[in-house]
Amino acid sequence: MMSKHKCLAIIPARGGSKGLPGKNIRLLHDKPLIQYSIEAALNSGCVDEVVVSTDCKEIARVSGQAGAAVPFIRPDELATDEAKSIDVLKHAVEFYEQTQNQFFDVIMLLQPTSPLRNAMDIKEAYKIFLDHQADSLQSVTLSGVQPYLLREMDNGRLTPYLKGEREHLRRQDLKELHALNGAIYIVKRDLLINGDTLIGPNNCGYIMPKERSVDIDDEFDLKMAELFWRQSNHKESLQWEGGI
Repeated sequence: MMSKHKCLAIIPARGGSKGLPGKNIRLLHDKPLIQYSIEAALNSGCVDEVVVSTDCKEIARVSGQAGAAVPFIRPDELATDEAKSIDVLKHAVEFYEQTQNQFFDVIMLLQPTSPLRNAMDIKEAYKIFLDHQADSLQSVTLSGVQPYLLREMDNGRLTPYLKGEREHLRRQDLKELHALNGAIYIVKRDLLINGDTLIGPNNCGYIMPKERSVDIDDEFDLKMAELFWRQSNHKESLQWEGGI
C-alpha cells in the first residue's frame, strides 16, 4: 500500500494481568500471544515501525525475537491498572520524536489480546482510514446486544434500560449495531498528542467478523481463541488441498 503518511504501530503489553496472568506471552498454538499482533503488523505492508511498549523484560525479549522494536522499558507510572492507554501511546510517540528524531503522521494501536486480527484486517482498516481522509478509525464487530432489549433488575423487578418507542419493536426490526472489538485503533498523530483523544470528528469504522474479534481477558477467552484459530486454519488447509 503506497502512502505518503508514516505510520507507527504501537502494541501495549504490560506484565501484570489479574484476569489471565502473563497473558501477553501465553501460548496460543505454540506461539506467544503478542507475536500474532507483531507479525500481523509487519506483514500488513502499511506500517513503518512496530514498537512494543512494555514494563516487562520477558515480554520485551519475546517481542524483540518476533521482530518488533523495543527501544525502551515503559515507566512504572504507565504500567499500573489506572494508567490510560492514551498516555501510553503518547509516551511512545514522544520517545521517538524526542530521542530518535523520528516523526509519524499516523498512530495505530494494536492490542496484543486480539491475536486473530490478521494482516489483511490491518491493511483494509488503514485503507479505509486513508480513503476517507479520516481523523480516526476503530475496528468493530456486529453486536449481539440491542440496548432496547436490555433490562435492569432491582429487587426482582425488571425495567427497561433505555425507554422509548423502539423498546416495543421486534429484534429483527431494530437497526444493526456494531461494538468496538479492541483490535485496531488508528488516529492522526496531532489529534492524539494535541487533542488527547483517539476519536476525531471524522471517525470511521472497520467491520471484522466475530470469529476474529476475540479479545482475550481470561481463560475462557483464550479457549475461544484456540477454537476459532483451529477452525480458521482447518478451512485454509482444506482450501489449499482443494477440498472445498
